[in-house]
Amino acid sequence: MTNATTDRAGELRAQLADELIANGHITMSAVEAAFRTVPRHEFVPAGTSLEEAYNAAVAVVTKRDEHGVAISSISAPFIQARMIEQAQLASGMCVLEIGSGGYNAALLAEVVGPQGRVASMDIDPEVTERASTRLEATGYGGRVTVVLADAEHGAPNYGIFDAVIVTVGAWDISPTWTEQLAGDGRLVVPLRMNGITRSIAFRRANDHLVSTSAEVCGFVPMQGDGEHAERVFHLPDGHGHSLHLRFDSGAPENCSLLDGILATERREVWSGVTIKHGVSFADLHLWFACFLPGFCKMAADEGTELAQAERGSWFPFAVVRGGGFAYLAVRQALGGAGVEFGARAYGPHSEQAATAMVEQIQAWDRQARSGPEPTFAFWPRGSRAELAEGTAVLEKTYGRVTISWPAGRATPEHHP
Repeated sequence: MTNATTDRAGELRAQLADELIANGHITMSAVEAAFRTVPRHEFVPAGTSLEEAYNAAVAVVTKRDEHGVAISSISAPFIQARMIEQAQLASGMCVLEIGSGGYNAALLAEVVGPQGRVASMDIDPEVTERASTRLEATGYGGRVTVVLADAEHGAPNYGIFDAVIVTVGAWDISPTWTEQLAGDGRLVVPLRMNGITRSIAFRRANDHLVSTSAEVCGFVPMQGDGEHAERVFHLPDGHGHSLHLRFDSGAPENCSLLDGILATERREVWSGVTIKHGVSFADLHLWFACFLPGFCKMAADEGTELAQAERGSWFPFAVVRGGGFAYLAVRQALGGAGVEFGARAYGPHSEQAATAMVEQIQAWDRQARSGPEPTFAFWPRGSRAELAEGTAVLEKTYGRVTISWPAGRATPEHHP
């Protein structure tokens, strides 16, 4: 690497840290120092530009499967910074990272310092080999232990950790993670809840876990024994393209009712709920996941009529009701300064599907939009979940996730 390249990398690394601080992603001095020190460009694949390597919002894919789907990546710097801060790390702590890539482990090593300990584990031998090579090359080989194993079963030979940070999308919380967590430790996990993911920091509260913070995020899904496969239904449009409905849970038993519905007339129902451009409405997606039975994620092939005609006016969230499905859509409002939420739908039961979605848009607007952020808890099997009004319950293999909306409650018709 030339001196000019090294200098440019240093400039971009400093700019990245400045940006993360300015946007509130970094608040701790130890995390700032780590981002100013660790050379991210040394961990990305060959051919990745310095600008991409140091882009705060870009996750760099490091491995794809035979279908071209990303199965390993170096997460975007902004979410790495937030998750490290969520873990409330300090010098001398011991940290387990689940999902290895090398760069994040090096950041962790900088934060916990020479007296700390970092173990980074992954199920994929190619990933661990690459992480080990890059950590060694950048001077972190002696400060990070790379472990090849299925993290669903923990790291039983490595003792107790002050923090466990999961850097892959998890559908459930394995008991082994909390078994190896110190009594006052933090578990930070990108938890998938009916298709919607949040990086949640948990601490113990007697027999269960309670959240201390949550961040919007997206991660490649976990592999191995902790994998949870979605059910996917394909709706052909009759022209060689399809819509794809992905159910994390609660898939309808008879999706044959949806056969041919893209040939039916499209219906629209509008909510009267508006939002200005540039304002996040990520909690609406989570509200759907909590209180909208039949909720699913939707994708459209590029050649479908929907993708071509509605570019920029729809979002990949849908609901199925019998022989109809509806998806979240927007139209211009507020004199061009914002949009109105609604639903567009197909099928003989299109009106029911669209109305169900619009009712929950309106419920979110009344009961949760202006209130405090939702809080999360995980109740292991055998514990007794405490359910207050406004609490959604999502069943998992190892327990229950509860999501509480302090400002309101679910409408009675859709309360879990």
